[in-house]
Amino acid sequence: MTYESEIRAQGTEPVEMGLDGETLGGKQQMSRKRRNIVLALIAAVLVAIAAYFLMAGDDAPAEQAPQLQAVTVVAPGRTTVEGEITATGTLAARRSMPVGVVGEGGRVVSVPVDAGSWVRQGQVLAVIDRSVQSQQAQSAAAQIQVAQADANLAQANLDRALQLVERGFVSKADVDRLTATRDAAVARVRVAQAQSRELQARNARLNIVAPAAGLILERNVEPGQTVSGGSPPLFTIAKGGEMEMLAQLGETELASIRAGASAEVTPVGSDQSFTGQVWQVAPTIDPQTRQGTARVALSYRPELKPGGFASATINSGTVVAPVLPESAILDDDGQPYVYLVDSENKVARRDVETGMITSAGLTITEGLTGSERVVLRAGGFLREGQEVAPKLQKNAN
Repeated sequence: MTYESEIRAQGTEPVEMGLDGETLGGKQQMSRKRRNIVLALIAAVLVAIAAYFLMAGDDAPAEQAPQLQAVTVVAPGRTTVEGEITATGTLAARRSMPVGVVGEGGRVVSVPVDAGSWVRQGQVLAVIDRSVQSQQAQSAAAQIQVAQADANLAQANLDRALQLVERGFVSKADVDRLTATRDAAVARVRVAQAQSRELQARNARLNIVAPAAGLILERNVEPGQTVSGGSPPLFTIAKGGEMEMLAQLGETELASIRAGASAEVTPVGSDQSFTGQVWQVAPTIDPQTRQGTARVALSYRPELKPGGFASATINSGTVVAPVLPESAILDDDGQPYVYLVDSENKVARRDVETGMITSAGLTITEGLTGSERVVLRAGGFLREGQEVAPKLQKNAN
């Protein structure tokens, strides 16, 4: 056994020498030390990370607690609102006067007016042939003359008889008879005069005249046409040319309007508005449509065509009340309500009554003072008693 073999047998690793005289085993020892240092640093970092997550784990139950639902609320206060109600309806003559045949009628000779003409009271609208009636009038006048002649003769006979009575040539009975004859003759004169006046009145009624000043809206007669007392109206006149709008409103809106309220009326197809005034509010409601009529008086303007369609904005008065957007108001079988957030941040329901509609929302006439915190939106996802995280919005509009 050589010396080298003996050393290996004893378990000693051979030592190799480097070029600089250092052994290779010394370099390996230096590498191990560096590796150990790096591993120690890595272990320290891992321990620190583990400690961080361990500490974070202690706080996890608090973070996993249920989050409160955030809701936007507003304290609406009280606002002075100029109430306006929008309605639609038709235009019409405020006082429409149908004009027909008053007398016995006849053949129309001429019609000197047309639709759109302005007429004065008593002006002739249509002339009816009266040739026969004129002859009757002349006959009646002649009858008056005949009766008057008989009455004059009876009076003369009576005067002569009265002169002869004093001489005894005529008896008292003869005087009485002559007096009666004279009275009957005078009565016949009066009858003839009355008959003549009757014929004159009938003849005057043959012409169709305007019962009042105004604007002719319709003309339904032409020359040569035969008319009678049963004929449909020949003319339709708007008295004074005054117009109106028949605004159709629901029960609630109709109840908030009073006569005298101002209104702005805009005919369909026109961008011009006309100022009017409510002069009558219907005392009844249509049982089928559940609507009533507010009649808005308008002065005559050529743009206002009876029978046309128009819209109106009616001033319904001033109201001081809370105003909420529609998103804040919910409905339960016709009962409007809102959700409030109380001092403990819990949700509570409050029934309300709504009023007029404005550009800012609905006025609340009952149920709110304006100081409450009202949920603005998403109320349908809340329930009474639920705790929430309210966020106050200064301006709900």
